[in-house]
Amino acid sequence: MNPVINYCSHCGSPVTLRVPPGDTLHRAVCDACGAIHYQNPKLVVGSLPEWDGKVLLCRRAIEPRHGLWTLPAGFMENGETMPEAAARETLEEACARIELGALYTLISVPHISQVHAIYRARLLNLDFSPGIETLEVALLAENEIPWDEIAFRTIALTLRHYYAERKTGKFGFHTAELGAPAPIP
Repeated sequence: MNPVINYCSHCGSPVTLRVPPGDTLHRAVCDACGAIHYQNPKLVVGSLPEWDGKVLLCRRAIEPRHGLWTLPAGFMENGETMPEAAARETLEEACARIELGALYTLISVPHISQVHAIYRARLLNLDFSPGIETLEVALLAENEIPWDEIAFRTIALTLRHYYAERKTGKFGFHTAELGAPAPIP
């Protein structure tokens, strides 16, 4: 899933895919300056904003999964913490301000080299609206969730954990690993 690296970002020379000394995996190594170019999973961070028993969902205005529903989440930026990323993404996608709670789900998605981290959160008010990457936002009760239109399996899994635990009032921390989805016939 990693993009092919052809040239060194340090000096511009060609790179070769090989196992560098002291390593066990193939890496893009610069033939001129020796720089090793590591490629690591991307971290997707977001929130599960709650208000009076309802959850704030966003309908995506961008690919992948344009037009489908998700929790506010996106790629973490360099120089920010995971909580900062969750709050920023919620503000960007839903124009919503939140009080962040505990990390709720941490889901590895190795076939696309991603890890998804979702925090529970409390909306600070009902002043929310679609951000630039969002077609619409909605505060939905469990029976209103468009389950067949949820954009990502990680979000569906997070929501299922949430609604199962909301009945008991005892929320845990959940980890999972999702394999590649089955091909569509």
